[in-house]
Amino acid sequence: MFREMRRSKQILSRETAEKILREGEFGVLALSGDEGYAYAVPINYAVEGNKIYFHSAKTGHKLDAIRNNDKVSFCVVDHHEVIAEEFTTYFSSAIAFGRIRIIEDDADPDKLRGLELLADKYSLTASPARRAKELSRLSALVVPVMTIEHLTGKAARELVKRGDFT
Repeated sequence: MFREMRRSKQILSRETAEKILREGEFGVLALSGDEGYAYAVPINYAVEGNKIYFHSAKTGHKLDAIRNNDKVSFCVVDHHEVIAEEFTTYFSSAIAFGRIRIIEDDADPDKLRGLELLADKYSLTASPARRAKELSRLSALVVPVMTIEHLTGKAARELVKRGDFT
């Protein structure tokens, strides 16, 4: 169902791709947008198991695109270094493919879990009172959650040769 990577010497192990995905600061969610145009949006996220959690306002282009087509991809770039004298870039990245659903029901435990994971990742130093206040706003937003069906990782051949990745 999913294509094999053309540059097989640059493929990262599943474990390394998972690490890039887990530890990234942000990624780009790619959706099928209006009129058949691709729509890619930079977004914060949190990962647990084979799920990627996002948060969103209740309306907008992203949600419309998800409702029209639940097949998405999500890319995280872990390392990016321009090497001008070599006319190249040393990079490492992970791309997840899967399906996404929108959790609107406040009673769905995945909604609160997703928000807790996002708070743990991005607001770890917030006071317990501030965290509770933000999490109490559950009904003000929705939580899109992507289930990963396929994950790949790739790095510049120079990084692979150096042994930076396995």
